[in-house]
Amino acid sequence: MEDLSLHVLDVVENATRAGATLIEIEIREDKSKDLLQIAIRDNGRGMDTHMLKRATDPFATTRTTRRVGLGLPLLEQAAKEAGGHLLIESEPKRGTRVLATFQMSHVDRRPVGDMGATLTTLIMGNPDRDFVYFSNLGKEEIEVDTRSIRRELDGSLRIDDPAVISLIKELFKNSPRN
Repeated sequence: MEDLSLHVLDVVENATRAGATLIEIEIREDKSKDLLQIAIRDNGRGMDTHMLKRATDPFATTRTTRRVGLGLPLLEQAAKEAGGHLLIESEPKRGTRVLATFQMSHVDRRPVGDMGATLTTLIMGNPDRDFVYFSNLGKEEIEVDTRSIRRELDGSLRIDDPAVISLIKELFKNSPRN
């Protein structure tokens, strides 16, 4: 995958397929430690110990439409290539947490990419799910919580209405994609 936003898209789509109704995405950079971290938490079905041990094996998947699952293995590869690692915690009926860590200055670290497009794609494709997004890339913090947006809309518009999506995209307008 070209950039990290596409990895996020893939992992979050897996969470929605696992029945998650709330997905939290957090992207933090710590320049003093030369780290970029991406954390994704969901309240989906979770994985048992056996599946958790095999989660980064491309031939271990719960999907019935194909025999391979490349999302987590490719994210793990991207993290390792950039001097980082991948941590997965999961518990049946409690959800899953994925934490990918990258050395920010590593020559092989992929750019973050267009997180605004990723988040709005997820919202449009899953208007019945809630997403909480936070990033502190560069000098700017961005927070989006669809639960708060829904409360503000008070039923006047749907969360996936083009006007709402446009406003969410606008929050990311000046966000770095490095």
